[in-house]
Amino acid sequence: MSQANRGVAGKVEKARPSRRGEPLSRQRVVAAAIALVDAEGRGALTMRSLADALGVQPMSLYNYVRGKEDLLDGMVDQVFGEIVLPNANGCWRPEIRARAVSARQVLSRHPWALGLLQSRAAPGPATLRHHDAVVGVLMNAGFSLAMTARAYAIVDAYVYGFVLQEATLPLDVRGTELAQAIGAGPKSADFPYLAAFAAGHVMQPGYDFGAEFEPGLDIVLDAVGSLAG
Repeated sequence: MSQANRGVAGKVEKARPSRRGEPLSRQRVVAAAIALVDAEGRGALTMRSLADALGVQPMSLYNYVRGKEDLLDGMVDQVFGEIVLPNANGCWRPEIRARAVSARQVLSRHPWALGLLQSRAAPGPATLRHHDAVVGVLMNAGFSLAMTARAYAIVDAYVYGFVLQEATLPLDVRGTELAQAIGAGPKSADFPYLAAFAAGHVMQPGYDFGAEFEPGLDIVLDAVGSLAG
C-alpha cells in the first residue's frame, strides 16, 4: 500500500467508532463526555474533542444531544444518578448521612460537577428523583417546608465545601508539605498557634484531612436535627 493510501486508510479508521459494533446512543455520548472531563478537565470538553474520543464525526453527536448545554444537562443528571438515593420513608438521619457520604464519594470522582449541580435549567429524571427523595425523607420526618429547605441547604453546603477544599488543598494526604512550612519554617515564631497546630496534629503519623469529613458531618446533622418540628 502506498504512503498516500495508508494516510487515507488511517483517516477512515479514525472516523470509525472506537468500540466496533456498539452504536452511538445518548447514554454512550454522555458517558464518554464524563470520562473525558474526568481525565482532562472541563475545559477539554468540546463537541469535536468528544467526537474524537468516540471515533466519530462531530455532526453525528447532534443526533443524540442538541448541543453542549444539553450535553452538560445529561452529564449532571448522570452524576446525580450515581449518588445513593435516600428512602423517603426511612429514618431521616441515617438516610441523609448515607446520601451525604455517597455525594462526597461521587463528587470526588467528578469534581468538575461541583459548579454545575445546581446550575442546570433543565434537570433530568435522575436529578428530579434525587431531589424528591431528599425532600421526602425530611418532610416525612416532620421538617416543615421552610426547615426542609434549610436542612437541605446546610447539608449540601457542608458536602460541597468539603469536596472543594479537599480537591484544592496544596498538600498530600498527610498534609506534610504545608505543615512543615508552617511548623519548621523561619517564621514559625510569628505564627505560634499555627506552628503548634501543625506540629501537634497535622504532622502526626496517620493524619488524613479526608478523615475529618464524617465527624464533621455528624456535627452538621446534630444541628440539622434541631430544625425538625
